[in-house]
Amino acid sequence: MTTETTSEVLRQHAEDAFAEELAALARHDDRPRPERWRLSPWAVATYLLGGELADGTVITPKYIGPRRVIEVAVTTLATDRALLLLGVPGTAKTWVSEHLAAAISGDSTLLVQGTAGTPEEAVRYGWNYAQLLAHGPSEDALVPSPLMRAMRNGQLARVEELTRIPADVQDSLITILSEKTLPVPELGSEVQAVRGFNVIATANDRDRGVNELSSALRRRFNTVVLPLPATLEEEVEIVSRRVGQLGRSLDLPELPGGAEEIRRVVTVFRELRAGLTADGRTKVKTPSGTLSTAEAISVVTNGLALATHFGDGVLRAGDVADGIVGAVVRDPVADRQVWREYVEGVVRDRDGWKDFYRAAREVSA
Repeated sequence: MTTETTSEVLRQHAEDAFAEELAALARHDDRPRPERWRLSPWAVATYLLGGELADGTVITPKYIGPRRVIEVAVTTLATDRALLLLGVPGTAKTWVSEHLAAAISGDSTLLVQGTAGTPEEAVRYGWNYAQLLAHGPSEDALVPSPLMRAMRNGQLARVEELTRIPADVQDSLITILSEKTLPVPELGSEVQAVRGFNVIATANDRDRGVNELSSALRRRFNTVVLPLPATLEEEVEIVSRRVGQLGRSLDLPELPGGAEEIRRVVTVFRELRAGLTADGRTKVKTPSGTLSTAEAISVVTNGLALATHFGDGVLRAGDVADGIVGAVVRDPVADRQVWREYVEGVVRDRDGWKDFYRAAREVSA
């Protein structure tokens, strides 16, 4: 990929967006590396969690949360166990998965996106039917899946939303994960994984029961739970960093008022998620949605766009109110009542929130 092309894409792959940091870590990394890893486990963790190198190079944190979570995830990938990142929606599972693959293999694109319609071919292999009809089963007719390519090259493969994949397709992973081989009976051959191969899968708690993992498949994974941000300050930092990154990619300027509105959005989300105000004095009803950190990032980014293109260049309460209501009110009856009670019972009398109260009332009318 050329520099010009990379600079013009809407969203760069992690290995492209953070190429300088990865290169700096590689130069300073003198610790043991598992075979075919671009970085040592220590350097991979530093890339995810952030730090400063001996020459002053600053590595920005990609994940803000418990250090041990990342250390366990990285260590798992250095063994023969696959990694399952589990958590509620919006806890950065996909983000962490992508950055782990970028740091370890230098390629985060070997991806199977799980859906209710994901076929077995997406996990194993498919066929070029023109070649198949003309010449029969052959290597030329074989279309390798991302997992097969990862096995051949000793890289990490990613499986997103594993529990959305039909159960029979999920179980096609068992042989790959346990025997580290993928039989191709049509050719009378098999693909054996070379050193460096492993799998990172993600699943969210809300999907349990949709296509629950079989016990046989679950045993092949080491499960690491990514928690919600522990504190308001931690979540504000996460949202601020991601909004800044997204804003730069969308050519949105940093606007006055951003820090105040980010804190306000995060406060609303945390209180409604917890069913309790930040001071612990007032219980509130919880809506049906998840109100995740990812949704908070989306609300603020949309607010920045509104303030830039249709406002006065200052991020204000009215710019984020629409997005908050859209995130909260998923059920038009029950959630709308939850939101109205929160606005009238909490927001109305909160010091410094009069502007948000007016904006929320206007949007909810």
